[in-house]
Amino acid sequence: MCDLIRFFTGNYDEIYSFISNDYWKHDVEDNVFAMMRNKKGQVAMLHSTATQWQHRFRIEVILKEALLELTGILSGTKSYGSEKLTIIERVGDEPTGSQNKTTKNYLHDNSWKEEIDEFADCIVSNRPINNGTSEDALIVMEMIFKIYQADKTWWKNFYQN
Repeated sequence: MCDLIRFFTGNYDEIYSFISNDYWKHDVEDNVFAMMRNKKGQVAMLHSTATQWQHRFRIEVILKEALLELTGILSGTKSYGSEKLTIIERVGDEPTGSQNKTTKNYLHDNSWKEEIDEFADCIVSNRPINNGTSEDALIVMEMIFKIYQADKTWWKNFYQN
């Protein structure tokens, strides 16, 4: 999810979070609520949970003229449901104006194959990797670290003891 957030809006400098393990009581979080703002003023909110009894994936990207809503993941278990992209275009200037809605269902996940193909092509063609670089991975791990640090109680109880 952090990869997708960065893909759409870039890096975040201001991060707030609430983290808990009140449900399962393990040494790992049950729930993470994070709110982030970047230098452009864009805000992202993230909720990751291990207490939801039904697997769920949903990301919304709200733009000036449209809303993109991606739900489901074509995982091996199929427990996240079918993958669907809904594009809701705003029509007119009214905040609650009419909308054009388009939905696309995805039946096959070719993402792994496409990533491997791109990686192999970069090696064969001796060109730099464009997507999913080791720098991207490091930045996402630093982002996650900052989310943990932003909840002072969580950080004190679980990382400084």
